[in-house]
This record gives sequence, structure tokens and C-alpha cells, in this order.
Amino acid sequence: MSGPADRDAFTALVMAAGRGPDDPVARYAGAERKCLVPAGGVPMLVRVVEALEASGIAARIFVSVDRPESFAEEPPVRDLIAHARIALLPSGASPSQSVLDAMEGIEEPYPLLVTTADSPLLTPSMLRHFGRESLSCGADVTAGLAPASVILHAFPDAKRTFLRFRDDRYSGCNLFAVVRPAGLSVVRFWRRAERHRKTPWRLVRTFGISSLVRFALGRLSLDDAMRRVSTVAGANARAVRMPFATAAIDVDKPEDLELVERILAKA
Repeated sequence: MSGPADRDAFTALVMAAGRGPDDPVARYAGAERKCLVPAGGVPMLVRVVEALEASGIAARIFVSVDRPESFAEEPPVRDLIAHARIALLPSGASPSQSVLDAMEGIEEPYPLLVTTADSPLLTPSMLRHFGRESLSCGADVTAGLAPASVILHAFPDAKRTFLRFRDDRYSGCNLFAVVRPAGLSVVRFWRRAERHRKTPWRLVRTFGISSLVRFALGRLSLDDAMRRVSTVAGANARAVRMPFATAAIDVDKPEDLELVERILAKA
């Protein structure tokens, strides 16, 4: 691994912690770890690392994973480490905690790009678009989202989770950037939200009932929502609209893996 990232180059963090063989995708593929399940004959993690390398925006690539010692002995991972293409970090108790732990453990992490190992359809052009928009929009933290209109035009039968806003519905792309230190407050807010997932009234109180009612009625635009997050978290949060249908396709279920295989077979 190289040293601290250049000022305009990202440090990349790939989230690869899993649920072991009980993960539905790992079980379906007969693998111990989902991130090493092949997609188009190539482990998903390797595909993500190769996309990051080819994009030219990542000076360093770290992989956050549970049980990193045993993970390092997996053949495809061993090869990546041997050629200094990645470094491993132990994952935390939750995704947000893993990001916070990584930012504390990485020297000069900013700007940090976060993605997941189960996004095997990421391409260099997608990553360059996200990175360019994240650095130029003036935000402290960004999140990539793809419009439903883009996704359903390419995949009319796709079963994705969409958030409904006034301007369109959107699906997350598992792409985030913490551009500068102020963005840490949004990550900490994310951690609080994870802790309150069983007490949703606390989140309602945090965001305000009027904002949540407007969202429920489809009257809140995506930019309105990000402005509200900025106010609540105390940092400038922006959405990066991703004009790529496959940017929103990750692998959470066997059906997702089958869709990815069909897409890769046509590529």
C-alpha cells in the first residue's frame, strides 16, 4: 500500500464484513463469505477492487472485514495483499462503527470513498462520476443515489427498494464520500440512527414530524431531505445522482446474484 492519499485522490474503504455461511447469498453459492462469491467467474470483492484501481481516483484501498486474519488466507485475498493492492482493517459492530474505526486507523483518510464488496457491477466510469461530483459540490459528505426512472428503464422487472421523493424515487448505490473532517458528524449521526432503529420515535423527534409527513406524502424533494440531514447532523450533506442503472444493484439475495450474472453475461 502507498502512503497517505494525494489531496485530490480518495482513500477507498470497501465494506466486506458478512454474516458468514448463514448469509443467504453465501449459502446459495456454497461459500463461507459473501464477498468472495464469484460474479461472472470473479469474486465480487476482486471486481470492486479492480474497478477502483481502473478508475484512477483511489490512491489507497482498504477492506473492512470481520476476522481479518483468516480472511487474509483466502487465495484471492492473499494475492491482493501480496501485490500491495489492498490492506485489511477489522470491522466494527455496525457499518457506521466500521467507518468510524477506519477513519481513526487510517493516516490522513480524507477524502474517503466508502463502498461495499457486494456491488460487483461498479465500473470505473461510475466511480469517476461519483468522485468528481463529490469533490466539486462543496459538500462535507455525499451519498450516491440512482433515480428509479433510470433503473426501471433498463430493468423494468427489477425489484429494488426505492425511497419516494417529490422529484422521483431513488435507490441507494452503496457509494458514500466523507470529503472533509466535518463529514464525520454525519457518520456519527448515522451511528445514532442505527442505535435507534428499534425506537423509531426518537428518529421522528430528531428529523421533525413535519419533514417526515412531507416525505411520507411524497412532497419532500431529495435535495430538501439532504438539507434536513445537514441541519440535523451539523454538516453539509449532498446527494450525488447516479445516471447508471447498474450502480444501484448490489447482491443481498440469490435473485440479485442471478440478475448480476445475466447482466455480466451480456456485457
